Amino acid sequence: MLRPSHDLSCQLAGYGLTTAEILYRLPDHPAFLQSYVWQDYDIAPYFPTLMRFLTFWREKLDGPLHSVRIGHARLIKPAEINSFGAEFRFH
Repeated sequence: MLRPSHDLSCQLAGYGLTTAEILYRLPDHPAFLQSYVWQDYDIAPYFPTLMRFLTFWREKLDGPLHSVRIGHARLIKPAEINSFGAEFRFH
């Protein structure tokens, strides 16, 4: 039996693709900012997966965070139904 992929399962559960641009200061040169792009499936508006990653960053990594910009899109959306005034039959 085929099982859906982890990504598809997440999308069906309401997760959307989340991209975060994280700006952080370099530990040796705090006047400079470095950019890091993070992407994963997450749930808006609270973004628990991203929050866990940012907590890990603050606790374990040396570069202090400057700012985070978030983009989010649900890839699976409710279908739109359009009715037609005709019926087509194929034999």
